[in-house]
Amino acid sequence: MKAYNELEARFARLGALEGAIGVLDWDTAVMMPDGAGEARGEQLAVLQGLAHDMLTAAEIADLLERAEAERAGLDALQAANLTEMRRAHSQAGVLPRDLVEASARAGSRCEMIWREARAASDFTMVRDALGEVLALQVRIGEARGAASGLGVYDALLDSHDPGLSCAWLDPAFARVSRELPGLVAEALDAQARRGPVLPLRGPFPVEAQTRLGGKILAALGFDFSRGRFDASLHPFCGGSSGDARVTTRYDESDFKGSLMGLLHEGGHALYEQGRPARWLAQPAGRARGMSLHESQSLLVEHHAGLSREFLEWLAPAAREAFGAEGPEWTPDNLYREFKRVKADFIRVDADEATYPAHVLLRSGLERAMIAGDLRVADLPGAFNEGMKRLLGVDPPDDRRGCLQDIHWYAGIWGYFPTYCVGAMIAAQLYAAATAAVPDIPPSLARGDFAPLRGWLRANIHARASFASTEAIIGDATGEPLDPRHYLAHLRRRYIG
Repeated sequence: MKAYNELEARFARLGALEGAIGVLDWDTAVMMPDGAGEARGEQLAVLQGLAHDMLTAAEIADLLERAEAERAGLDALQAANLTEMRRAHSQAGVLPRDLVEASARAGSRCEMIWREARAASDFTMVRDALGEVLALQVRIGEARGAASGLGVYDALLDSHDPGLSCAWLDPAFARVSRELPGLVAEALDAQARRGPVLPLRGPFPVEAQTRLGGKILAALGFDFSRGRFDASLHPFCGGSSGDARVTTRYDESDFKGSLMGLLHEGGHALYEQGRPARWLAQPAGRARGMSLHESQSLLVEHHAGLSREFLEWLAPAAREAFGAEGPEWTPDNLYREFKRVKADFIRVDADEATYPAHVLLRSGLERAMIAGDLRVADLPGAFNEGMKRLLGVDPPDDRRGCLQDIHWYAGIWGYFPTYCVGAMIAAQLYAAATAAVPDIPPSLARGDFAPLRGWLRANIHARASFASTEAIIGDATGEPLDPRHYLAHLRRRYIG
């Protein structure tokens, strides 16, 4: 096992470098002074180039071949790790270093411009930079696709979620698209019959929201000795293995966004903190893919965090945090407030029923841009037209239109579908979890996520990348992924 052991040592060093990149990415979004963007972009580009060199070194190919000859002597986890090592090497090996560095520089530069453009609500400020990012992503997709026999968009999907393809997405998304308008209409009718929700009146000071957010993360089981939470322009979970960093954003007129953001990012963090310690620096120890990762955030945010049971615990905690009293702060009213269906502009603040429309829109737009069927210059108009068609709302400005999400500007293409696939997985997993562990809902009413967290640790987190997404879902739920569970969940919560 000499070759395999040498590979583990090399991938551990690569993991350490990637962890440093992750912390620098976090600092860019949270702490970095505005004027440091250009220097930070160069730092990240150089580090990503070095990581690429480590992964594509000629010695790695030789070690992989020798380790394959040793495969019979490996245990099951080591064999899975060797498979993931080969996949990582193959994916990186088709990309020249100059393309990797150019993409990193372009993404960093475009993200900095996006911040200013978003504040000014002016897409034209970032249009050219986004065009450069897109062109480089197309080149990356073409290179990976040529090596794997995949189309450009499928190659980008696969880089975020191994095995995910348009062949699976198209019929699944078609079903959601077909059923969603009627479902939302029925949900709105049911909501109207229940009468108005008592409004929650602010202001809600950031300090109070932060304290309540800390209590929520503690209830989730977030390990503050291996992570932290802060504020950023766009909520995210980042950092490095062993150092999970979550962020949210605040609005003193509405505290729901910051809390749901922490539940969402906290779900990501639980996955990161639940991966097996022995394998954290190895390819097979990573999260399986972003659809499964998004399932963990959406399961915690929507299925647990929006549950009637959890709001039994949250209601008194919120009253205490904001010094509030009155009938609007009862669990019943909070439940109705948090699950209120209303078509609106902002994806991350969208209710669970209209959220898929936001993802379907972005997935279609990025696919069209990758294919060359939509020019970058035409993105604002196409985005607004899609919002009117799918949600019946017309964004009044670019900030609430195509500038609201960071992904495209930071060079993250082929990611948006994982949000909707993740929602499908979350529904199927939560149904299986509550069937296997009936104590999960009553525990949430006590602010105790331990039963749910324990089931997720055993069935999802500990599996890391030792098996395929399909195998992990099948083992956990007893069947392949099926959108019917997701649609049934929406009907039960918002109509039934």
